[in-house]
Formats: sequence, C-alpha cells, structure tokens
Amino acid sequence: MTFNILIGGQAGQGMDTISNFIEKVLKSKGWNVFSNKDYMSRVRGGNNFTQVRFGDKPIFSHTQKLDFIVALDRNTIEYHIERLKKGGHILVDESIKYEDERVMSLPLNNLSKELGLNRVFGMMAAGVTLKYFGIDIEGYEGLISTKYNEDVRKINIAAVRKGYDLIEKSFELSNSSTKDTILIDGNSAIALGAIAGGLSFYSAYPMTPATSIMTYLSKKQLEAGIVVEQVEDEIAAINMAIGASYAGARSATGSSGGGFSLMVEALGLAGITETPLVVFDSQRPGPATGLPTRTEQSDLSFLLSASHGEFPRIVMSVRNAEDAFYQTFRALNLADKYQTVVLVLTDQYLADAKVTVPKFNLEGLSIERHTSGGEVLSGGEEYKRYKITESGISPRLIPGKVDGQIVLVDSDEHTEFSHITESADVRKAQMDKRMRKLELIKEEIKEPEYFGAEKPEILLVGWGSTYGPVEEAVEILNNDNISVGALSFGDLYPLPQKLLKKYAAEARFIVNVEQNFTGQLGKLISQETGLLMNKSILKYDGRQLSGGEIADRVREEVI
Repeated sequence: MTFNILIGGQAGQGMDTISNFIEKVLKSKGWNVFSNKDYMSRVRGGNNFTQVRFGDKPIFSHTQKLDFIVALDRNTIEYHIERLKKGGHILVDESIKYEDERVMSLPLNNLSKELGLNRVFGMMAAGVTLKYFGIDIEGYEGLISTKYNEDVRKINIAAVRKGYDLIEKSFELSNSSTKDTILIDGNSAIALGAIAGGLSFYSAYPMTPATSIMTYLSKKQLEAGIVVEQVEDEIAAINMAIGASYAGARSATGSSGGGFSLMVEALGLAGITETPLVVFDSQRPGPATGLPTRTEQSDLSFLLSASHGEFPRIVMSVRNAEDAFYQTFRALNLADKYQTVVLVLTDQYLADAKVTVPKFNLEGLSIERHTSGGEVLSGGEEYKRYKITESGISPRLIPGKVDGQIVLVDSDEHTEFSHITESADVRKAQMDKRMRKLELIKEEIKEPEYFGAEKPEILLVGWGSTYGPVEEAVEILNNDNISVGALSFGDLYPLPQKLLKKYAAEARFIVNVEQNFTGQLGKLISQETGLLMNKSILKYDGRQLSGGEIADRVREEVI
C-alpha cells in the first residue's frame, strides 16, 4: 500500500517547505517515505514539482500515478491532472480557477493573511494534505523549523492546524510501525559515508547536482575535523585533492560530467603516481550544459577510459541512499588499499531524492589505512616509492614521516626510485606492476543484487539509480505471472560476472534498463563477456524511469 502526493508550482513558491514538512510528519508517524524533485534551471517561475510517496514498506522509487496534487499554480493542474487516480483530488487556492469536480478550492491565501503572514499558505496546504489522508499530526509543532523567529514559527504552527481543520478526512490511515529509520537524500548519504570512512580533505567547484555533497561536508567540517575547499574550477579541485592525498590526507573530489571532463588530465596524474583518490560524478544530461537540473546515466562509458593511457581504476555506482553511505565508505578504503582512483557514479535522481532507510550501522566497518611508518625499510635501505612487487602494490610512505627518506613522485614514467626514465624495460616493468593490481581488485568486486524469479524468462539488467524502479517493475510483472528477474549492479568495473552468467543462461531475453541513449552497461557487458542484449529499455529525456513505465515497456517491447 503506497500513496503519492505531488506538490507543484513555480520556483520560489515554497514547494520545498511544504514537502519537507510533510515528509517529516510522515516519517515521524512511522511511514516509509520516498520523495523526488523535478525542477528547472531557474530561480523564479517555470514549473517545478516534488513527489512524496509513502507507504508501509520500503520505497526506493517514484510512481507516475497520483493520489493528491497540491497545485500552487494553474500550470501544475494542466500538466499533471491526467496522472490523478480515480478518486484523487487537487488542492488549490480559491484564486486559481479550474473547472473540474476533482479540484478542491479553499481560501488558503485569505486565511493566511488573517493569521498575519500570507506566506504561510504553503504550511496551511500541508495541513490540508495531511488531514486528507487522515494522518495524525500530534506533536507536529516540533517539526516546524527552528530557523524562524518565534513569532513566525507560531504563525506557521497555527497555519498547519488551520489547514488541518478545513476539511474532513478522505482516508483513515493509522500510524505505521517502521522504526529506527532516518530520512536522507543521496548526496547527504555520500557525505556521511565519506566522513565515516575517514575523509580528511574534500575539494570541489559547485556544479549541480554534485554541489550538495560539498555543502553538507562544509557544514560538518569543524565537527568532523576535515577540510573542505571550494576552489576556482574543477582542474584545481582534483589537483588539490591529489596533492592532499600525496601528503597523507584521505581525499576526494566531486562534480558532474562537465566538471569531470576538466579533471581528466589530472586523473592520469593520479594514475601514474599511484595516488589514492575518490572522485564522485553526479550525472546529469549532456553534452555541454545539457539539462543541468535533470537526471541521466550517460557518463559510464566516459569514466571507463577517461584520461589517456592505461592504469587500473575502480568504477562503481550507488543504488540508493543506504547503498550510497556504504559504497562511499568502501570506495575510500579501496582507493587507499590499491593506491588508485575510485570513480563513484550517482545522478540527480539519487542526489536529490529523500528516502527513509535503516540507521547506518558502523559495526563491522573499519577504516583501512595502507601506509607505512618505515617498517618496509631495512638497515640503511633507500626507499623505493615504486618498488616492483608481486601484488603490484608498492610500499607507501607519507612525506616527512620517516627520517632521512624522501618520497618522490613523477608524472613521467619512472624507475622504482621515481626517477624519470625512457627505458623500454623499466616502462614495461612499471606498467605490468600497476596493472597487476587489477587481479586483486577483481577479488574485491561485489556481485550485483538479484531479485525476482529464480529461473527468469526475462532478465533485466540495470545499475545505479534504476535499482528502485527495476525492483518495482519485477514485482509488478511477476504478480502478472510474467517470469522476470533482475540484476542491479553497484560495482561496474572490473565487471562482476558470476551472477550475470548464471541468470543469463536461464533467460530467453536479456534486457538492459538504462537512463542513456546507447545502453552503456549493455555495451560493457558485451565487451567483457560476449553476452548480447536482446532488447534495451532506455530513457534519455532527463526524467527517471518508474517501475510502472519499465513494466509497460517490457510488455510492449519484449514479450
């Protein structure tokens, strides 16, 4: 059982205030919540909306069908009325004229003026919305923002109650029983995972939708004992992070695809100097500026080979806010352990979507440091930063930590002592050494998560933020007696293959489900395994696939 609310209007009308309050009330009453945003790249005007979905089971995606619409302008009605379920209603202020029996017209603006602050009509609308569903609001006063001064806060409290008393219930929903959850968006989960994973330096230049990773970390930097640097561009961001990592700080940087493009040359610097580094790419549609506030999964192919030359790298994605926390923690450990670059893919959908997830559990998580205090050296031995080893991992000293030892690095090919060389034999030996890490990295790679029929006729393959929609599509289709299973990949390169080959052998159709034009995961799978996709379900208009949409396309395009 789930319900779906849409709050829509022009930028600047307070949709975030309304949705944030509704989400907090629902979460406080034990409901599972998932909310996602669709917004334009402008400060005022346009048409933006937030969808708040809630129910008695975990939710990881949106749905197209709506139970209730809060329309702050007429455009919201016109854009979304066709999505309204039978029996659903649309809440508007009486000043918005729209002839339809489903429209619930109330004097929200006039009543707000009577309270002494006309801007609280949004909180009044929130009160109406909660009453519509029969949600108990006892204790709601504590959820009103303390950023307001006390007089304004009291008016907001009164506005919610006024709205709540305006209508009768349409549903009689009792409190749900979900406990020990947190409500968090994907970028905040990444930031918390970084803090938990021992991050000590983060540098970035603001670029939607990655910016909120930096802003969250900056708010917590004093409390967490980290340094966050907003720099002049993405070239500076990655180079500062590399420098900090060389000096011993656990470092990361992040941007969207356009900013990552500027980082590519320095990515190669991290590769040849074997400097641990985590880079977050919060994807949006390109090329160039593209759709700066929308979502896409179109950077995978780029990240697999970004920078000239070859060096070992790890490419992973995050599937939801819970996964984002643990994957980020893990990414920092892997970068340190293998002295390499770990690229973490997310996107606007996950960056901004808020979801209730179990409280993050730090038990069993340990920060793994892989530096030496000089133990690798024996009597009078000179330190070799790029010592040839069987594993490919050379001993790493932090500059200035061991008396008498200098830690040299170089962007040219180098000897074990980090002296520039043009020797063919040394080049081959160093290249072989670096690439040997991949064999060990493969042992660290996690298999995708599988859900659905044990012997599926149709196997869906997705990655990252398609996790929730694909899982919901599998449930819908199996309930209709269509044999479907799905693999949702988190780790992408090196590509985990065990479960892929197992379920591909059972299925008649292998279908990649992606938010891009060319089916980039499908291409990677074909490249690495020889398996070909029979069909592709692709979307690249900047809006996220829903579970219902995937299910419909399976029926129309696959069966």
